[in-house]
Amino acid sequence: MKEITVNTSRRTEFVVLDDQVRRMVSESGVKEGCIVLYCPHTTAALTINENADPSVVHDILTTVERLIPQRAGYAHSEGNSDAHIKSSLFGPSLTIPISGGEVCLGTWQGIFFCEFDGPRRRKVCLQVIGARS
Repeated sequence: MKEITVNTSRRTEFVVLDDQVRRMVSESGVKEGCIVLYCPHTTAALTINENADPSVVHDILTTVERLIPQRAGYAHSEGNSDAHIKSSLFGPSLTIPISGGEVCLGTWQGIFFCEFDGPRRRKVCLQVIGARS
């Protein structure tokens, strides 16, 4: 297992993890299997979505903010209930197939760390599972 650090600079943002994930798969030598990504934070998450047009991420973040606003009379006293809800909807983990030593993503797909309570210094755990030959 390996941990990577993600430094965020805004309260809500998506950070692309493609390069780190591909590098870990390559360094592992695994040809067939999967990589598991896990976010051990309750106000952040992981997702896969389009990484070719940045307006897609913008649209996702603005829609999520409209559906789950930061201030909506939540009972949680820390002021970040919206971030907890958003992270629960997106989810803490991803499992991505590996074939021929490559991460199996679609043409337009990217792997994103989803920050909902930043800016912060976060971590993501990665584990490659599979066969090297």
